[in-house]
Amino acid sequence: MVRLVRLTDASGICDIYNYYVRYTCVTADEEDVTVKEMEERIVEVTRTFPWFVNEEKGEIMGYAYLHHYVARSSYRFAVEDSIYVKHGLTGNDAGSQLLTALLDEARKMGKHSVIALMELGNEASEALHRKFGFIEIGHLKEAGFKFNKWVDVSYWQLIL
Repeated sequence: MVRLVRLTDASGICDIYNYYVRYTCVTADEEDVTVKEMEERIVEVTRTFPWFVNEEKGEIMGYAYLHHYVARSSYRFAVEDSIYVKHGLTGNDAGSQLLTALLDEARKMGKHSVIALMELGNEASEALHRKFGFIEIGHLKEAGFKFNKWVDVSYWQLIL
């Protein structure tokens, strides 16, 4: 079931997110995020944008939110998505349900485009975004540095 986030979800969200922090280049964060820090992120994002969780039998299976693409006035019709699904569950329906909710909200908010930034070669995220009509619009070489290696990132976009 997809629903709006609650502050009490922060611990479950950290469990999902910190796996990606520790073991992948999917996120640029290099240190675990504490529950308090995640609560602060939730408060900050939800002042302006939707944040959803996918919950099954009381367990957070994934989460997703929209945020500013660039926080300057002329970019106000573009948003960036962030979607994380519990490790081992990629390819199930959790990500699709979350992205559906995000895109519905972006349309209701009058947004014109949704942008996704992801580690180049993140097959699960690429497949999810492609399924919804996103197209790859370019990539940045060696934009990040994590685990002692340079990380390329790709930009994907959907015009609503």
